[in-house]
Amino acid sequence: MNVSRRVLSGLVLGLIAEIVLWAYLRYRPFTAGLLSLTAVLPWCVLLPGLWRGLRRAALWSILLTSPYLAYGLMEMLANPGARILAAAQVLLSFAVFAAAIAHLRVTRPQD
Repeated sequence: MNVSRRVLSGLVLGLIAEIVLWAYLRYRPFTAGLLSLTAVLPWCVLLPGLWRGLRRAALWSILLTSPYLAYGLMEMLANPGARILAAAQVLLSFAVFAAAIAHLRVTRPQD
């Protein structure tokens, strides 16, 4: 497993953990479970492809980070009580975005 694939997979796992943690700190257990399931399910579908190093999965991860980045920015600006977790989500989302682009550049097919 090359380094870019490991970094991207690790960051995605960190983002998943942060989303679940934030949901359970903020909502009741049943609501947090439903929210976590809906927020994490797209990443769980994408994660096996990232572990195998599929370029298509890295492309999808770039598109998938934008809602998490937007939600984190909105919460960071509008909700003073959630600023720390929102900032963590923004940083992790941006890091996943940058790692996916780096992975695509490293694994670019040679002409």
